Amino acid sequence: MSADPDYVREQTGVVLDALISAEPLEKLMPAARAATLTEAMGALVTFEGIVRDHDGGQRVRTLTYSAHPSAQQLIEEVAASVSAAHPDVRLWTAHRTGALKIGDLAFVVFAASAHRGAAFAAAENLADRVKAEVPIWKEQTLSDGGVQWVGTE
Repeated sequence: MSADPDYVREQTGVVLDALISAEPLEKLMPAARAATLTEAMGALVTFEGIVRDHDGGQRVRTLTYSAHPSAQQLIEEVAASVSAAHPDVRLWTAHRTGALKIGDLAFVVFAASAHRGAAFAAAENLADRVKAEVPIWKEQTLSDGGVQWVGTE
């Protein structure tokens, strides 16, 4: 396989945005996708984290995401670190806070690259690291009326 032209490398190694948002992410998706995908990119990997109706074997009715005041800075730092590790990729990510319903979009990662392998690897790395390193917690209301906190360990 031949090397990509210089103009491709000039478009990669960037984080277009990394944010914590109280607003629905669905509204941000079209512009984020358009910004992430350029004509030089041959692959766009999208991860959409959707609120599901169960967790840990229990049914979930609703949930509320809360974020530590440092979460915005940390999601930016994590995205920058992932970008440095995957310099041939363009990245965009966002995580919701506030009350969400089953089926709502809670977390998004876009990773675009000239080649699919790089985009898949960067998307997985970014999603895993945001979930592990950014202090965001969810309070789940269970179907039996109980409340469960996740991510506080």
